[in-house]
Amino acid sequence: MKILNVKTRAALLAVALSLLALPAFGQGCAMCNANARATPKDAQRTLNHAVIVLLVPPIGFMVCGAGLAFRYGKRRDEELR
Repeated sequence: MKILNVKTRAALLAVALSLLALPAFGQGCAMCNANARATPKDAQRTLNHAVIVLLVPPIGFMVCGAGLAFRYGKRRDEELR
């Protein structure tokens, strides 16, 4: 029996985990969507703004973290030369 290499095992693990997560996507916002559509246009606009406000901080932190990681990596590589 041939042993699978690391990349193949990682790919199989990723596929298995994504298949296990499929039921979570089915819990989407059917009720939330129906309730949001039943509200007046001003409330819908407010909900859209709220979603954007809630998305900005995590995305900002991720961008800053990635920028700092690349900056650290570049500085470390320059020091090793």
